[in-house]
Amino acid sequence: MPGLSAGSLFRVEPLSTQNKRDFSCGIEPLDRYLHRQAGQDARKRIAAPFVMMEKGGADVIGYYTLSALSIDIGDWPPAVVHQLKLPRYPQMPVTLLGRLALDQRFRGRGVGGLLLTDALERSLRSTDLVASMAVVADAKDDAAVDFYQAMGILLFSDQSRHVFLPMSTIANLFADQG
Repeated sequence: MPGLSAGSLFRVEPLSTQNKRDFSCGIEPLDRYLHRQAGQDARKRIAAPFVMMEKGGADVIGYYTLSALSIDIGDWPPAVVHQLKLPRYPQMPVTLLGRLALDQRFRGRGVGGLLLTDALERSLRSTDLVASMAVVADAKDDAAVDFYQAMGILLFSDQSRHVFLPMSTIANLFADQG
């Protein structure tokens, strides 16, 4: 995942009113969210939407949202609790990758991986201010599960579409970038 650089062809920034939102990922709830709800969520501080554009452009070609979340310790698979040596606090702080979507015109070109890489790096940087032990997401369908797994993100269990990546793993990925 690291080693990919959005910096040369793309830029990612917080959603603003200047962004052109002629965007279609082909999944109606994700399209509708960007067009109708993302700005409201940002203003109410419910989610922090970030948009990707081509350098020099204003058209949104992808987006993701980040939020704070806590997960009951009992919801984590016991093997994960043991492997990560999680303390027995009732709740574990995590960063929720609430939505991640890429315009259909950019699929199959590695741009989704760039968008995810930016989300993980931004999540890691935020842990200097607000603790988070992992990034979690709810993969809504098999294609999303396949995408996250191909990017090295782990399933909570075989029966779940919840995926996660420990912040320690993310830190190691970006430390290896050098």
